[in-house]
Amino acid sequence: MRCLVRLPLLVGPDTSTTARATETALELAGVLTSYAGKVTDAAGGRAAFQVLVLPYRQVTEGFEYALFRRADAAYWQGVAGGGEAGESPLRAAWRETFEEAGLTGDLEFVALDARATVPVVYVTGEFTWGPKVLVIPEFAFGVRAVGDGFTLSDEHTEYGWFTVDGATKAVRWDSNRTALWELDHRLRHGLVHPAD
Repeated sequence: MRCLVRLPLLVGPDTSTTARATETALELAGVLTSYAGKVTDAAGGRAAFQVLVLPYRQVTEGFEYALFRRADAAYWQGVAGGGEAGESPLRAAWRETFEEAGLTGDLEFVALDARATVPVVYVTGEFTWGPKVLVIPEFAFGVRAVGDGFTLSDEHTEYGWFTVDGATKAVRWDSNRTALWELDHRLRHGLVHPAD
């Protein structure tokens, strides 16, 4: 199941949702995978999952995708970050998009089928959720960019707009390439429709 979800502008993450309600909502949206038991596991306020968000815009030639150059490693990627305790992947995507790119308002998120797992030590530098949690899932989303630009966090030095071919060559991680391909295909073939 694929879905396009419009999230209202909120002040901070939704902290009132219980872990079970979050799991139920995600199951209904088709977002949970075999990692269901780990999605809401939390340690020190950090949930055991990552999100990847690819802002896009329509241009005369089709679509362009925003990528962000990391300040600590100088490579290009989409908006990326971890979930917080009690937060759904979709809510984490909204929060990370606001924190890293400054996008606000009535944002249209596209939930992608693309999934990846990321070694936990690449994300937090340690075995945050204990020695048995070696990898965590990464959930991918697209979001229609609104406005003229982004307000970057300290995590990035610059952003750029790329064609899908340019973006797939620029990014470092295969998960970004897969999500870019899927999002571009869906947009070009009308497989994504805004929610009413």
